[in-house]
Amino acid sequence: MSHQATTAPTPSSNWRALRKKLPTASSQSDPQQSATPPPKNKHRAHHESGEQSEISFIHGRDVTQVRSVIPVHLTDYGDDLSGEDSKAVLRKMISGELKHSSSHQQPGKYLALDCEMVGVGPGGRESSLARVSIVNFYGHVLLDTYVRQRERVVDYRTQWSGIRARDMVNAKPFAEVQKTVADLLKDCILVGHAVHNDLKALLLSHPRHQTRDTQLYAHMHKVVKTRYPALRNLVQQELGVAIQTGEHSSVTDARATMAVYRLHRKEWEKGQRQDGQPSSSKKRKRAASDAQSATTSSAIVARKYVGGGRKGVSSGLSTIVMRKETSTNKDQWWTKLD
Repeated sequence: MSHQATTAPTPSSNWRALRKKLPTASSQSDPQQSATPPPKNKHRAHHESGEQSEISFIHGRDVTQVRSVIPVHLTDYGDDLSGEDSKAVLRKMISGELKHSSSHQQPGKYLALDCEMVGVGPGGRESSLARVSIVNFYGHVLLDTYVRQRERVVDYRTQWSGIRARDMVNAKPFAEVQKTVADLLKDCILVGHAVHNDLKALLLSHPRHQTRDTQLYAHMHKVVKTRYPALRNLVQQELGVAIQTGEHSSVTDARATMAVYRLHRKEWEKGQRQDGQPSSSKKRKRAASDAQSATTSSAIVARKYVGGGRKGVSSGLSTIVMRKETSTNKDQWWTKLD
């Protein structure tokens, strides 16, 4: 009687058709267990596919929702990248030839930023933000959008920026783009080349200990001899890839910047803690340097005012001090003057 109660239901027609194509060993397995996957896996597959479609290309929208679904600390990348920082892989990343899995499409801890400008004002000499691109650690594009201009564009600088008048048709307002970028960069390590120019154009700031400027680091770590190397020269030297040969692309430049950073990341991150803060020894050295600079500045200021300031200009304080120091007769010294 118990055997009748636990008898498996009759296999469906789909299962019988599939069983004919399976090997003999597989056909002897329990059809009910093989045909029905655990409901937990179904839910997980649906959840992962939902995240992938949401993160694949943000276009400046739903950034807050993405951050709430995938916190930054869950997408940190360790030091062991299993050969993913090889030059061949980095070259493919710059050219956009890599196919990213769902795990490589997440925002993550490291983001690279690059912007393109157009000319406004008299003669088009003033720069105005026109395009913003952000990629993650693996070069996947998280944001690539054009910025609507509030002034008349005098020079699109197409030969360098790659921007044309038709690109402004679906451009987004500056305030919307600025908020999107700020939400993406929050609590992240920002990678860029002369990135202070991009932040200035966006009217944003980023913590210094969470910023990795490849122009600054390349000079500081003796990768190049020049103080302000151009990105195209740095990428050509380190990876053998020619960029910016014609019209620029902020996506390509952001990927190239991230590639240079990944190539030297282990060396450049020495002395930095995992949260981006300087190590205690580095803090002590910086504090000692600041103290020495303050002492030197104080000495310069003291010499400036006590010693008489600029040559040929006398301050009242210096006159009084020098008269007290050089006077031999302290009583009625003024009677000896002509």
